[in-house]
Amino acid sequence: MNLETFTPPERILLGPGPSDVPPSVLAAMSRPLVGHLDPSFVDMMEEIKSMLRKVFLTENEMTFPVSGTGSAGMEFCFANLIEPGDEVVIGVNGVFGLRMVEVAERCGASVVQVKSEWGSILDPAQISDALMNRSPKLVAVVHAETSTGVLNPIQEISKLAHRAGSLMLIDTVTSLGGCPVRIDDWGIDAAYSGTQKCLSCPPGLSPVTLSDRAIDVVKSRKSRVQSWYLDVSLLANYWGEGARAYHHTAPITMNYALHESLRLVLEEGLAERWDRHEANHIKLKKGLSELKLFIASQEGHQLWQLNAVTVPAGTDEAEVRKSLLSDSGIEIGAGLGPFAGKVWRIGLMGYSSSEENVDKVISALKGLL
Repeated sequence: MNLETFTPPERILLGPGPSDVPPSVLAAMSRPLVGHLDPSFVDMMEEIKSMLRKVFLTENEMTFPVSGTGSAGMEFCFANLIEPGDEVVIGVNGVFGLRMVEVAERCGASVVQVKSEWGSILDPAQISDALMNRSPKLVAVVHAETSTGVLNPIQEISKLAHRAGSLMLIDTVTSLGGCPVRIDDWGIDAAYSGTQKCLSCPPGLSPVTLSDRAIDVVKSRKSRVQSWYLDVSLLANYWGEGARAYHHTAPITMNYALHESLRLVLEEGLAERWDRHEANHIKLKKGLSELKLFIASQEGHQLWQLNAVTVPAGTDEAEVRKSLLSDSGIEIGAGLGPFAGKVWRIGLMGYSSSEENVDKVISALKGLL
């Protein structure tokens, strides 16, 4: 059997993820392997934890990357914090809110869904109503809903959750590194993210952070965490301070990549990185408006890094995406759920968020439309 070495085509990744990766991050993955308990690797693990705290804007000791994509981070948070029978309030205004419901129910939670129309935010008043005469174990909301391009008002919702005596969990898969995420200032007890979006690292790791309050909840569990692989009490023996106990073989090269990507994020500066994402979002909106194209998500709450663009009536949205890929090498995403066939999702995340890429996608769309 003679197989040639796989050579991927050159693409400009402007979909909902993954985003393009800086050359130095790709180069980091080609460095020699060491063991996952090698002293040099352990030193790098400490640097990754320190940099993640800076990016999450937290002092949480339990901050590290879970081996797995963002969905593993979601399952990590629910599996550790929820026991069968616990009540959970989950905001649902897109695909990933629905996924939270699925995961929580599989952990045995009694889920109360707070639903909002796709493209609209979860209004804090809705959460307040759901929490009336109720004190759930956990309130969970997707910060940046990738399926709709909506940024939910987490700060206000977190205050309501704590007033009800609940933990606050957020999904920052699309927000971390692309817009403000302030774990400590907002009183967030648990959060997870992904490496492949605004951090501009290949997919494969899920940065997570748990507050002391969340850790206390884990320690007071009456039952074992249902997942051995994602049990934080076991993972802490590997990622925590002191002697490192083997848990699983960490993905060595992925951690090399994350280390380099976090280094680049901090070298640029968080505020500067947020500003870049906002500026390119504004530039994209201006270019789209000149083509009579508009953002579908709620004005004033639109994601800078993921833009849900309304497809004009009579346009074959799939054919446009196909032509962008074949003619210009540009990948954009399709709509999901109620947005299927109605929007294109244009990502401007991390290394992909540049003025040059905005100009390229606007020029290519102009030629097609």
